[in-house]
Amino acid sequence: MCAISARPDPTRPALLIYGQDAMRVALKRAEAVKSLVGDGAEEEMRLSRMPGADLRKDPARLLDEVKAAGFFPGQRVVQVDDTPDAAAPAIASALQEWSPGDAVIVVAGARRTNPSALRKLFEPHPAAIAAPVYDDPPGEEEIERWLVQSDLPQVPRDAMRDLVALSRALDPGDFRQTVEKIGLFKHGDPTPLTPEEIGQLISASIEAEVDDLIEAVADGKSREFAGLMRRIEAQGTLPVTICIAALRHFRALHRAASDPGGPASGLGKMRPPVFGPRRDRMIRQAQDWGMRRLEEAIHHLIDTDLTLRSASRAPTMAVMERALVRLTMMPRERR
Repeated sequence: MCAISARPDPTRPALLIYGQDAMRVALKRAEAVKSLVGDGAEEEMRLSRMPGADLRKDPARLLDEVKAAGFFPGQRVVQVDDTPDAAAPAIASALQEWSPGDAVIVVAGARRTNPSALRKLFEPHPAAIAAPVYDDPPGEEEIERWLVQSDLPQVPRDAMRDLVALSRALDPGDFRQTVEKIGLFKHGDPTPLTPEEIGQLISASIEAEVDDLIEAVADGKSREFAGLMRRIEAQGTLPVTICIAALRHFRALHRAASDPGGPASGLGKMRPPVFGPRRDRMIRQAQDWGMRRLEEAIHHLIDTDLTLRSASRAPTMAVMERALVRLTMMPRERR
């Protein structure tokens, strides 16, 4: 997705945003509209919305909205959603009559294949823009832009690495909400964002059963493992999501186990710190595993993560399950 849809030129008459994933299209449309009119546009009546299907019955409505005089100063936008190809003549008429000072038309719709009437209208137009939304996960540049919008302009490389990995595991809407939650969590906190803080927050965006699964693995509870794994698999959770959660948990245990003051001291230094029953459980896990075994577990999970992201044809959930089974049995080998 080109950055032009996120920072559109207000001197252009119209922008077409289309793609296969409705959620991704909706996110890009929201970014484009916010960039054009800012916050409070609806309250100031500078943003009008209409279903694209309505233009088949009332084609003049769009031009009326585009030409309407606003009560408040500032840029205006007419947002046309779920736009079918049948609306192309109404949009073409509005484009022909558009002049500087009129509302910018932001058109959003499903995937437009050749020969789409809307694409045929927008792509050769000398001033209008067609912006396809691809199914690729957001890149680092796009994530950085979202972080800036959430008042997190500076994010360390290790935290950014985890965010990029998380963006490939979550649906785009869930990931965007997670970034916003991180921004709220760090509001007023001048310290850099850490992978541990991200780990504390992603549980709200992924299934709670994943946390239970990782705890069962760390505790060596092989009898509970199979049932939890089947439930998570039935929910459609991605293997890479499970791997990210497992890596984060075992890295936290390793930091706790390697602290000179002991696991309790190490957990107390984490930001945010770990409290309550979870703290007691992680202290016990760090003591049971020890530094050497935890290092083995982390290396094994990193290898698994690389396999999941490679071009290997191995069934990814089976790869993830075998890795967790091995970890589940590792504490038992020492007892």
